[in-house]
Amino acid sequence: MRVPPSLLGLRYRAGASKGGHVESWFLKANEPDGRRALWVRSTIFARPPLAPVAEAWAIAFDRHRGHVAVKSTVALESARFAKDTFHVDVDGCALSLERARGALSSGRGALAWDLAIGPALAAPIVHFASSAMYRDGLPPSSKLVTPVSDARTTGELRVDRGGGDVDTWEIGDWPAMLGHNWGKGNAELYAWTHCNAWDVPGIAFEAMSARVRIGPVLSPMATSAFLRWRGKSWDLSSIRSLTKNRGSISLRRWEMTGEGRGLTVVCDVAAENDDIVGLHYPNPVGPITNCLNTKLARARLELCFADGETVTTTSRAAALEIGTIQSDHGIRMYL
Repeated sequence: MRVPPSLLGLRYRAGASKGGHVESWFLKANEPDGRRALWVRSTIFARPPLAPVAEAWAIAFDRHRGHVAVKSTVALESARFAKDTFHVDVDGCALSLERARGALSSGRGALAWDLAIGPALAAPIVHFASSAMYRDGLPPSSKLVTPVSDARTTGELRVDRGGGDVDTWEIGDWPAMLGHNWGKGNAELYAWTHCNAWDVPGIAFEAMSARVRIGPVLSPMATSAFLRWRGKSWDLSSIRSLTKNRGSISLRRWEMTGEGRGLTVVCDVAAENDDIVGLHYPNPVGPITNCLNTKLARARLELCFADGETVTTTSRAAALEIGTIQSDHGIRMYL
């Protein structure tokens, strides 16, 4: 499987996105034991008639010492976005298929990172079964691809918590992934998970559930799931799978069941309050999305294959992002 270059690079077109546009490129890397994780993200936010901006985000998740979250916002013209590959540079924070490098600071701390990203160990994820669903102006309004579903990253992260409290993380072969998403805004309710640091080695699993507003009503929950293992791919995203998949979202937990392509999946991902970093995601139209973001979630995955093989595995290093317009979620908002 190959990701078309047009889905890797910049999708924003000045003047063409009259209703507004949001777009993100990001890296997630997890310490295999689930104690620490790094997330870096570059974004575009356009809300006409205001001038569009570019943002650089970074979070060091630390289960024992606490999290550091930093962000920078600059004029879009000062940032660089490749149109035919995964390569962005916002305020000195560069992210590509091979490298992540940058530094950000705020009143709450500072982060500086320099990481090499190894070759992909599994096939990418193209989330929509039909290429027509990636065309601009056609539903769904939010689109995504995972160019690198499983890789290893090596390098260094400097975490400055202020007051002379500085910690240097030596990152050696941490499981990592790269993602890209864009559209007119965030779904009113969604959950996204990814994990490639399971007790059973070699598994990369990604899934999402979402409800979107269609006029005055919310759509039914749509859930898709993707498995990469042993050099094979299972995409539970066809129309047939979508009619069978089920997802359930609460403010700390996401659960799903799904089937297709000779595979049945049961997954449960949950997080504690202290492991979650709250983020404000503005939308071009409508209320702000509160993203309850962790890379330290607990996950349990059951896989049942058509040949009778059954695999159950767990992790303490799963990504879980829950998006909601609810403001009474009880999570500290960092950014």
